[in-house]
Amino acid sequence: MISRRTLLRGSLGVAAGAGVAGLAAAGTAEAAGPRTDAEIYGVPTAQPLISQRADPFITPRTDGKYYFTGSVPEYDRLVVRGATTIAGLPAATETVVWRRPATGKMAGHIWAPELHRIDGRWYIYFAAGDSDDVFRIRTYVLESVKADPTDASGWTLKGQLLTEWDGFTLDSTTFSHRGHRYLVWAQSEPEIAVNTSLYIARMSNPWTLATKPTRITTPTRSWEIQGYKVNEGPAVLIRNGRVFLTFSASATDARYCMGLLTADADADLLDRDSWVKTPDPIFVTNTETSRFGPGHNSFTKAEDGVTDVLVFHARDYRDITGDPLYDPNRHTRVQKVYWHPDGTPLFGIPVGDGGPILRVSPRTGRPTSSGTPTTA
Repeated sequence: MISRRTLLRGSLGVAAGAGVAGLAAAGTAEAAGPRTDAEIYGVPTAQPLISQRADPFITPRTDGKYYFTGSVPEYDRLVVRGATTIAGLPAATETVVWRRPATGKMAGHIWAPELHRIDGRWYIYFAAGDSDDVFRIRTYVLESVKADPTDASGWTLKGQLLTEWDGFTLDSTTFSHRGHRYLVWAQSEPEIAVNTSLYIARMSNPWTLATKPTRITTPTRSWEIQGYKVNEGPAVLIRNGRVFLTFSASATDARYCMGLLTADADADLLDRDSWVKTPDPIFVTNTETSRFGPGHNSFTKAEDGVTDVLVFHARDYRDITGDPLYDPNRHTRVQKVYWHPDGTPLFGIPVGDGGPILRVSPRTGRPTSSGTPTTA
């Protein structure tokens, strides 16, 4: 894979305040000059997409709608909003579907929800602490039988998702591959001197593990141990005969960044040797675009149903007063995922404010003369 040092350089944004066009607009009006991601693929190009929502998760379009959830700065509730386009999510009404109890279990910090449609039901995986120890973080699961996940009346608590050890557990994601459903999550394992590593297991149902966990990565490289020794925030993208798993590393300030694991699609995903870690981080702070600490990503599909979209959070300033965890300005952002000719993902750099963002060469970061990217 190309080194991060040779990835996109320079600001990709243009003047703030310009409108965001949808994919449909490209079919009804002839674009003047280079076209935007929004016009070609239906990928919104205004930044940020949603303010003060960290750990963002956008579902694939389901029954004509995208649904969004993420951590709120107060860490006290779970929220969901829906819209027919990704660009429509900022203006969509946000519903509180669950609020932490006043005391006791799950009454501490509420973190990093993910929303998944599994076998005709909705599930939210989230992390919660307790009132007497807000950092006694464990993973819990909510279920809804309603078709609309913004309907708060449909949600019921299935309970804690139990893992091999009763320890600090968060950032669960789930995916289906070759007839099996898997869970990947971050956890503090006893007798390993790091904050969190990543684990994978097969599931017997959406709230129960069927196998013992396999540790597939632990923070050892210099970029994974800045401030804290962390691998967390896994997200899965399956394409080109491989399973790509992104994750986030280090402290939640400007040192936060994303790494990549890769497995062959035919491999045993529960075998640690199936996973290869890219030596360098693949998505990092960029001072020229004023994006600091990009990470805790997810993936969705653009309105064309084909284009992969990176969903992530980042701040627009480096200096933070106090604990970065309590700085509220990690904003949700989205941008197109490019692909190398060898079939591996090229994330580039986090784009700057404004919009629409013009088509660029993913290798140089500069607009192309025709508006067509050099790598699809």
